[in-house]
Amino acid sequence: MSKVAVIGSNSFSGADFVDLLLEDAQNDVIGISRSAEKSALFLPYKRHRNPRYKFHHLNLNDDNTRIIEVLDTFKPEYIVNFAAQSEVAPSWEHPEHWFQTNVVALSQLANHLRKVGYLRRYVHISSPEVYGTCVGTVTESAPFNPSTPYAASKAAADMFLSTLFKNFQFPVVFIRATNVYGAHQQLWKIIPRSVINMKSGRKIMLHGGGKAVKSYIHIRDVSEGEKLAMLQGTPGSIYHLSPDQGESVRDVVKLIADLVDCDFNDAVEDVEERPGQDAAYVIDSTVAREELLWAPKKAFTDGLKEVVNWVNSNWDEIARQPMEYVHKS
Repeated sequence: MSKVAVIGSNSFSGADFVDLLLEDAQNDVIGISRSAEKSALFLPYKRHRNPRYKFHHLNLNDDNTRIIEVLDTFKPEYIVNFAAQSEVAPSWEHPEHWFQTNVVALSQLANHLRKVGYLRRYVHISSPEVYGTCVGTVTESAPFNPSTPYAASKAAADMFLSTLFKNFQFPVVFIRATNVYGAHQQLWKIIPRSVINMKSGRKIMLHGGGKAVKSYIHIRDVSEGEKLAMLQGTPGSIYHLSPDQGESVRDVVKLIADLVDCDFNDAVEDVEERPGQDAAYVIDSTVAREELLWAPKKAFTDGLKEVVNWVNSNWDEIARQPMEYVHKS
């Protein structure tokens, strides 16, 4: 049995990780998130009726003292932190909000955790966006070159946590996964949004014509890698979780159009590129594959079919949901 605290447990990635942990009924898990628990549409872990899971509705920015009290009482062996301001484009509007959450609040929490005696591993969910545009084979030793306030805040957080490891042997491991997708994702993300818009007859805006190359990886493949890093990762190490190749956003939307029998040209509209959009996210995951014996299992077309089926099966509820990102500081 493992005692695990998941911070950011109601995020897309956090909720899937909780769901994976609760598949083992012996795990003792707490979730901490600034958002209240939503329906099972977005929280797959709700399928479990596990008395070993307890949720705490707390915000890193406002409730750090209370979060520390909860953690010190629970004494988790492992903490996996998904909590972050994570949307890229809106970070240009209020960059200070991204730095407050992703750097200031995080540093307050981590500086306390370095002094506790119960923690075996702290898994920090970083981002390949810290590298900027990924050209060629990007390994874990690539230099930081962020292109947006979001990416800069994540890079700053990583550097701070690295200083805790270097000076105090803080047991941090870093995860940098490429573009996650799957059922239960936020509806404004490109894959669910494309399915919903095609089903509704609304246009899909392709920024920069959809030329940017992303490396889409199924959420459960990422959660499996995060669990391996949590249990077996070497403190101070960075683990990339990525598929074997990237796909342009345009090609992904074409695949979705084929799956839902929609005319691609009628479904999309090319619009201006976003500021700071990196041309490609293609990173090398050899370290995770060799050290953790991790590898992605879900074929991309199978994952897309899963999203289509999720939208179709939950259409009445999805149709009532807001489709736009709403920023909360």
